[in-house]
Amino acid sequence: MSRTDHDSLGTITVPDDVYWGASTARALRNFPISDVAIGQHQHLLTALAMVKIAAARANARLGKIDPLIAEAIDKAAQEVIDGHWHDQFPVDVIQGGAGTSTNMNMNEVLANRASELLGGARGDFQVHPNDHVNMSQSTNDTYPTAVRLSVLLGKDALAGRLDRLATSFERKASEFADVVKLGRTEMQDAVPMTLGQEFGAFASTIREDILRLGEAAKLLTEINLGGTAIGTGINADPAYGPFAIQSLSRISGIDFVQSSNLLEASWDMGGFIMFSAVLKRIATKLSKIANDLRLLSSGPRGGFGEISLPALQPGSSIMPGKVNPVIPEMISIVCYQVVGYDLAITMAAEGGQLQLNAFEPLIAHNILTSMKLIRNSAAVFATLCVDGIVANPENCLKHLEASTATLTALVPYLGYERATALAKTALATGRTVRELATEALPGADLDSILDPKTLVGEVIRSQALVP
Repeated sequence: MSRTDHDSLGTITVPDDVYWGASTARALRNFPISDVAIGQHQHLLTALAMVKIAAARANARLGKIDPLIAEAIDKAAQEVIDGHWHDQFPVDVIQGGAGTSTNMNMNEVLANRASELLGGARGDFQVHPNDHVNMSQSTNDTYPTAVRLSVLLGKDALAGRLDRLATSFERKASEFADVVKLGRTEMQDAVPMTLGQEFGAFASTIREDILRLGEAAKLLTEINLGGTAIGTGINADPAYGPFAIQSLSRISGIDFVQSSNLLEASWDMGGFIMFSAVLKRIATKLSKIANDLRLLSSGPRGGFGEISLPALQPGSSIMPGKVNPVIPEMISIVCYQVVGYDLAITMAAEGGQLQLNAFEPLIAHNILTSMKLIRNSAAVFATLCVDGIVANPENCLKHLEASTATLTALVPYLGYERATALAKTALATGRTVRELATEALPGADLDSILDPKTLVGEVIRSQALVP
């Protein structure tokens, strides 16, 4: 069964059982690109529905729209927010038109559902997608506002997963506080440290990025709602923007403010660039941590073997007993993808021309996808990897004692030149640092000077002991 719908280009046939209409049908024909529908970005649908409620309420307050129609739009949009009709948003995330297809998909769904709520039928235009649902709006202010809101709606869940991961590392930092090991720089032996310090640093850098995430999110609370097409506010009452933003703030629980220059805000993607940069920063650090865990767990006999990761699956179809670090590998794969998305976001932001950026759908898709990837992978990282890491203190101590790392502690007693000479002798002969130091510093309290627990530093060590 089908029905005939129409838009400014003419009539088109659409299935009778859908809420979307002509504009959506044309977008489906024009953009069969990624097979990823906007309906998969639930926060985007929720955000756009919230914007439509705010618009309807502002228009009703100004006497621009029949209160019954405004109420029906409100109810229909609330159904979308509550999780209904998400299958009615099939438009591809990769689309031309600066988000017009997404905006019209929402307008058509809400118009047809609102018509039903008023006793009408789908396609009868009792509630019109443009004249009613899109009243006082343009895609160019509605869509950017919704994208900003969608990112903000997802930010807390992302921060929560990162917090869980940081907590997991903190627990391990406390657990491993007394495991003395070799610190390394440039893949070479450096100075002693504890495994707890190493894991405490992982936790610290993640917590830093949670703060950066919140700082970047604040930039997205400045919106151009009320600017309509290019920021001049054409076709909107001057009071509409402030009223709609006030309503949107109440609906979403987020304090939004109107941009001081709506023309600039119509094309400026700076807030997204900053937020994506933080996602890239997070990804870069998580991948570094994952790579460190792979190194520390390498072997288990032919590598460092200083920690053991949980064994999650057989690592080879041919090599018996091999177990791979699959979770850290997955983390790096996710992070590489996020970095790639950030580059595309940067190019899309730069590609805007004159009074509009036509590439915001790519920015929206990439940021929301990056947030999802980091959120999901951080949860897996914590529960399936970090929580189950076990220290191998014997290997840690063996590597430390076999190195020349403790020689640094002798520099105040021997000077750099003599200490260097001892290091060369130790490496050439295989003799231990303690043995050579006994000869170089007869009568010195080497037990105290070369005590690894002293060398790691009590101040730093205490920082690893997280309650």
